[in-house]
Amino acid sequence: MYGSPVLPPDFVSLPYANPDAPKGGAIVLGNTGGFDSLNPFVRKGTAPWQLAFFTHETLMGRSWDEPFTLYGLLAESVEVPEDRSWVEFTLRPEAQFSDGSPVTVDDVIFSYDMLGSEGHPRYHGLRTQIDSITQTGPRTLRMTFNTQNRELALLAGMRPILSKAQWEGRDFANAALADIPVGSGPYIVSAYQAGRQVTLARNPDYWGKDVPFRRGTHNIDQIKLDFYGDANVLFEAFKAGEISAIREFNAETWATQYDFPAVERGDIVKSTFTHEKPSGITGFVMNTRRAPFDDIRVREAMIAAFNFEYINETLTGGAQPRITSYFSNSPLAMSDGPAEGRVAELLAPFKDSLPEGALEGYALPVSDGSARNRSGIRTAMKALHDAGYTAQDGTMRDANGKALRFRILLSKGSTENMAIAELYIQALKRLGVEATVEAVDDAQFVSRNAEFDFDMAIFRRALSLSPGNEQRYYWGSEAADQPGSRNLMGVKSPAIDAMIDTMVNATTTQDFIAATRALDRVLTAGRYVVPFWQFTQDRIAHIAEMKYPDHVPLYGDGPNYMPEVWWIEAEQ
Repeated sequence: MYGSPVLPPDFVSLPYANPDAPKGGAIVLGNTGGFDSLNPFVRKGTAPWQLAFFTHETLMGRSWDEPFTLYGLLAESVEVPEDRSWVEFTLRPEAQFSDGSPVTVDDVIFSYDMLGSEGHPRYHGLRTQIDSITQTGPRTLRMTFNTQNRELALLAGMRPILSKAQWEGRDFANAALADIPVGSGPYIVSAYQAGRQVTLARNPDYWGKDVPFRRGTHNIDQIKLDFYGDANVLFEAFKAGEISAIREFNAETWATQYDFPAVERGDIVKSTFTHEKPSGITGFVMNTRRAPFDDIRVREAMIAAFNFEYINETLTGGAQPRITSYFSNSPLAMSDGPAEGRVAELLAPFKDSLPEGALEGYALPVSDGSARNRSGIRTAMKALHDAGYTAQDGTMRDANGKALRFRILLSKGSTENMAIAELYIQALKRLGVEATVEAVDDAQFVSRNAEFDFDMAIFRRALSLSPGNEQRYYWGSEAADQPGSRNLMGVKSPAIDAMIDTMVNATTTQDFIAATRALDRVLTAGRYVVPFWQFTQDRIAHIAEMKYPDHVPLYGDGPNYMPEVWWIEAEQ
């Protein structure tokens, strides 16, 4: 995105892959919930998230050891002008789908058009910014953009490529479970039991095994994905030896519940991976499209009433630091105190519409750690009074006498989120606010989120060290009313839109960082999410036979670090 790639043109493999890793073996991984689709590229249904990474490929692949750098995958070369107004890709002649047919320019053009119209909404935005896609040679195509956005040249290389022969003339958006997309990736779906299990087999004829970007990756012959009703059942299955590896997000659980016999014998290994990625935002998101959360003062009250220090101590032993902003734990995070320098300059034109604290400085409240949280409750009470609410017979009511009550939408799969919600609800009762949990299965949770059918919901948005065009989809004004978008809070802010524009069009690192810090300020001061804790380490418990390289990438465990570069090494 900025500067030059770290790796030279003749690199052998990614720095966090072992090019000499042995091939073979089998593992079982666990997912919660179920699935009713094997097509991860459409809005309809719920598909195992791993499929998009293992069965399909993109023109270029991302290195997780750099903020945002792409290397050739299906494309053997890429050409862009200085202003990045277009990008041209040349396909590798050896690239082919799992059915043996070649990956052609027609397949690429078809994929961008199909995904941009009938695919998941996350693919639509890029296609609208591509003015034309034309074939310029036997294996070459050019995409010309209709907007000035330097990131588009990279994003254009990151869309999954579908088989035109499979989908032309068919209903892609409403494909049946049995219609498994044919991809060019290293794995194929070899078997499945609807809602219960998917088996991925490494394709022995995979075309790209000698491509530098792929050397030392996808070493395991078979990956089974088993589905469990909730996280507790999944963990018990891991303890019983039915699952090969598990990610743990709770530091207290990691410290106290991974002492079962298999760990003590050494059959299970606990591995930790540090990273330098932003915290992202995890917490309860408030839907500003509907009352009462369309009022920032009510949102302020909800944040003040959330007794983070007490909840953190109760559930994690105080081991997890709090998320302090969307990009905390990284150089992109907003600074303490008033905005200064370039950040202040970028925000100045919007000073009259910015939320309180965006320019002056804003920080989350800190309690004394006691269960009562008197100062937080007092702050929350004042904010609600300012919003026109009064306590009547122990119930907080608005000027029309309507009680302040709402529901918290959760997925049944997470007992931790349920525990957080229960402690939060107890605090809200002291305010005279009635909150209840609405726990639904994964499919309903996804559907309700897509339709913005919730008051407050559990929310997680991971962010990278190179945020860009996807930020429009996360919190851009245009996405606020687009069903299926990730702007769950429904924020519409000219300042946010302008900061994203500045960020994606920045030509210097300095301007990019300033725009991101300014964006961080507006999002955090907007009080859209009640933040939880962040994860500064990735934790994976796994069978001893599973090995990984010494070099851990910049992004730590990464989106698919395990099992992409891991391998099986039989114990002697």
